[in-house]
Amino acid sequence: MKNFLTLAAALSLLAQPALAQRFEIQPPSADVVAGEPLSIVLADLPPGAELTLSATRMVNDFFGRRAYVSQARFMAGADGRVDLSSSAPVSGSYSQADLRGLFWSAVPATADTQGLADGQVRLQARVAQQAPVLQTVHVRAAAPTLQWRDATPFPGARLALPAGGGQRPAIIALGGSEGGSRTVGAAAALLASHGFAVLALPYYSPPGWGTNGPTAPEVAGLPTAFADIPADRLEAARQWLAQQPEVDASRVALYGVSKGAELALVAASRLAWPKAVVAIVPSDVVWEGWGQGVAPGQRPSFTWQGQPLPFVPYVDFGKEFMGFQTGQPVIIRRPQDKGRAAHPQRVAAARIAVENYAGPLMVAGSHGDQVWDSGGMAMNIVAARQAAGLDTVALVYSDAGHALSGTGWSPTTQYNAGPMKMGGNPQADAQAQAETFARTLAFLRQALAR
Repeated sequence: MKNFLTLAAALSLLAQPALAQRFEIQPPSADVVAGEPLSIVLADLPPGAELTLSATRMVNDFFGRRAYVSQARFMAGADGRVDLSSSAPVSGSYSQADLRGLFWSAVPATADTQGLADGQVRLQARVAQQAPVLQTVHVRAAAPTLQWRDATPFPGARLALPAGGGQRPAIIALGGSEGGSRTVGAAAALLASHGFAVLALPYYSPPGWGTNGPTAPEVAGLPTAFADIPADRLEAARQWLAQQPEVDASRVALYGVSKGAELALVAASRLAWPKAVVAIVPSDVVWEGWGQGVAPGQRPSFTWQGQPLPFVPYVDFGKEFMGFQTGQPVIIRRPQDKGRAAHPQRVAAARIAVENYAGPLMVAGSHGDQVWDSGGMAMNIVAARQAAGLDTVALVYSDAGHALSGTGWSPTTQYNAGPMKMGGNPQADAQAQAETFARTLAFLRQALAR
């Protein structure tokens, strides 16, 4: 009897006319820059209907440009709707209600990606045996109307300007130990898309590595080893910005990620002009320098006015990197944690005097970071400023990793797939990214307001 009823229900479903399910996207163009409002709803479903949603996109990752796919199954509500911001999947590649879930949970897969540009995601909705409904959503990494200008005194540096006239507050963006101009250029483009004039300022460019061995650095004219980087170079960058007619030089902020956050804090503790500082996965101390031709334990990462800054040395730094050859996990946090534990007096001497910077400061870190203890170091920064009576906007996560500088719209599933471990997990990373980016925009808008 049960089988008969199941068969009868299936035949009844097949006899129904085609469903009118449709995507409701706001804005209707389904084309936004990351950080702008976006709503994704599937409407006109039979109440309680089972819906399968999949997402396909192209991603430029460590292995090149590859297809990524995610999928989740939902049950339509009594109103015949599935709202990605409030509807939790029954099963699939992510588990909690999350507007960005289908975006960050994608993994490499074989899929038809014909016609998809970077940032475009093809959504497919299917109910039972009905024909699928397709919708392409474009979450851009930058506004297409941005204007760019080479900052010719600085190798690889470029100024990103939003469309429109008038003077704008400016940001000097500083990347991390990946070096070169690509990552910091992407950060500058994203921030500029939200109304700031942003100088992408590379300060280090190591040699690359190809199938035939080492390749030339991406940006010629920059240090190729991460040692003795002149932090006072930011003063010259600010002077260059002051000469640009689109820039209000009285409102210049620093934005740094990882080693760039270390650099931003070193400079802010010694300069009078930064109106705001954002330090993503920061350090509270100056660390040892490294690279080709740099003897272990001899040189700092940064200098000031030609003088080496006190630094914390690593312990077993080279040994940790042997994992790239042996296949063992590379957890760069380990030689740094060992260095702090072995050299408490040098930690005290190398501490960045963040209390010397009285302006608005935002830090974001995580205890799950396996590149370095950005959560613990962010808390040290907050404590030092609290002792001086200075407020700090602090976001400190427990389960995220080192990759906090995204927006939550790109896949986070491969951060720990290779030998080098970033820490965290895909869901925690994506949620931390989304919150950190939203808070960064709000912080900068308030701090740089007239």
